[in-house]
Amino acid sequence: MSGTDRERLFLENAAKAAAGIHSVSGTGDLLAALGRVVAMDSPVYCPGVTPIERAAAALFPNRVSDYAAATVTVEEVFGAIAETGTLVCSSEGGRAVQAGLLPAHHVAIVRRDRIFDTLDDFFAAVSGAPPTNITLVTGPSRTADIELTLAIGVHGPERLDIILV
Repeated sequence: MSGTDRERLFLENAAKAAAGIHSVSGTGDLLAALGRVVAMDSPVYCPGVTPIERAAAALFPNRVSDYAAATVTVEEVFGAIAETGTLVCSSEGGRAVQAGLLPAHHVAIVRRDRIFDTLDDFFAAVSGAPPTNITLVTGPSRTADIELTLAIGVHGPERLDIILV
């Protein structure tokens, strides 16, 4: 699958899973997109580990150092799976995989070169040294009770935005 087809499929499938999708071409566009999807007065957790995260972190005046105190997590995730619109969050580099699960709003930044066609392709790519922990996220958290009453945000974020950069 070509890179353009992979990106298109990933974004289509993520949108079907109720994620907000945004595609940007560089850091300036990324910061503008973040300004549109994150309320600037929100307590934001952004680890600032990657160059993309460091650029994003400077945007938020109310940045917190603990994701448990945040209402929004903004982070660059490990990668994504095109066939399902799924994010791959990992513990690589000491990251807390739960940082994107606890706050009500998760803003996941995905690099275009980190989109895998299938889950099998992802596992093949990390087979030599897989992360200790991974979390696969497809859309905002959903659950239903025995009467099939749908609830959003019970076991994870109620809102998910994905920014492809």
